[in-house]
Amino acid sequence: MDNNLPTYNSGSELTLSKKLYNKEAYLNTIDSQFSELLPPTLPNVVEEVSVDEFFQIYENIFYEIPKEGSVNSHEYLIKQSTEYVGSQGLSNEIQALLDEITFLRRENLTLQQNITDLIEDDNTNATE
Repeated sequence: MDNNLPTYNSGSELTLSKKLYNKEAYLNTIDSQFSELLPPTLPNVVEEVSVDEFFQIYENIFYEIPKEGSVNSHEYLIKQSTEYVGSQGLSNEIQALLDEITFLRRENLTLQQNITDLIEDDNTNATE
């Protein structure tokens, strides 16, 4: 097959050069990935959730959350919330309950002593 293409001479000379690379140099120099054809990666978009939406989601998944665990658990939520809020409210409530227990124990002791005294009086009166 004869490759007789017409040639045009504009009177100027054009010099073409070709750079050759060995395979290792080619792989280190030329990016052969088609990254230009890929769609750009979007940054991680975090959709904000309102407080109301958070608690609605929390109510919906309440029983799916593990009771215990160092993260993603009810125990973790309690620890984080207590650190943030502080434990003073809990301490006051616990102290009030301890005070009530002490009062009830003293009252119980007094009532038991009264019962013992009544039994002794009844026994004394029965033997006379």
